[in-house]
Amino acid sequence: MKERDEENVLSLYPEEAQNTDKLSQKSIPAQVFLNYFFAINYHIQNSGTTAPGQLPILHEQRPELTDQDLEAIKKLLLNSWSTEYALRATAELGDEEYMRNALHWTFPQAYYAVYAGLQAFLYTRGLRTNNEGWVLREAGRLVVKNAYPRAIGFYASGHYDDFNVHRLPLAHYKPGLQIAGKELEAQSQIGQFLRTTRRMKAKAVRQAVQANLATAIRSSKTGDVLQKFGPQHWQQLTWRMGYTTVFDLMARLRISSTHREIARFVQAEIDFKLFHESLLQIVGYLNGIHECFVAQAMGLQKYEEYVQELPAYLQRSFVEARLQQQIKPLLGKEDFNLGQAA
Repeated sequence: MKERDEENVLSLYPEEAQNTDKLSQKSIPAQVFLNYFFAINYHIQNSGTTAPGQLPILHEQRPELTDQDLEAIKKLLLNSWSTEYALRATAELGDEEYMRNALHWTFPQAYYAVYAGLQAFLYTRGLRTNNEGWVLREAGRLVVKNAYPRAIGFYASGHYDDFNVHRLPLAHYKPGLQIAGKELEAQSQIGQFLRTTRRMKAKAVRQAVQANLATAIRSSKTGDVLQKFGPQHWQQLTWRMGYTTVFDLMARLRISSTHREIARFVQAEIDFKLFHESLLQIVGYLNGIHECFVAQAMGLQKYEEYVQELPAYLQRSFVEARLQQQIKPLLGKEDFNLGQAA
């Protein structure tokens, strides 16, 4: 059976859907979505991490930031931290029923916490835009260039229904409905998530292109706007898509929160605490990487001073913890500073 998006997810797992006693069919879409994000977190925690100091991007020379640049970056960081704070506040309540109904806002919170941190990082590299498409494409380009640790260095490329998954050697295996307990299961689920997300992205690009008479692909015979696409037509759109990375997967949280399936998620019988925990750990990991990049660009002293000036609700919080546990041990090293000057 041809693979389809999660909106018709029962067709992805016909045998599991028929044989499972623990999951009602209405819970399967939510369970698959939970599986995807649990798998990402599992892969991050178990695939080994590249030492941040070994990432070439931390040793690149960059233009000096102006006071205006610094203020813009600080604002983006505050947006990221405030959103992550709100996401963490839900976890502190510790009530699964509350977390179930909180999906309406925790989904977009998880995405926008990461997105604002990504924007802050890209601002230090000269990309100063609120255009989400540009931001995600540039992030994809940096993932492909190995700017990020290998735990999140995976990506998908290729034309519609001819996708290639990179840096996940086990991604070609068929995923099951179970929570990942092995790296094979995690990679197969992430690979599935990359492919379905890229397929959805391709369809969205086609819809936008074909809705514009100036850009629409037309029939070579009649000149009419094409209604049916073949492989050669899809290939004309691939360049518009960029690469599909972990940041596009996080963006699915924003998309899902605005669709009717969120109501089905709330009604599903899944482990909502595990879902929230997985999202929170992914957000913390991605934000920690971007904060390290931003602190290097700002200068450790200026970054540390800004952290000390944060509003009361962010004082002595996860922001300070990442500064002390991750950023200062790396950027405060004398050999790292000497490497920067070289």
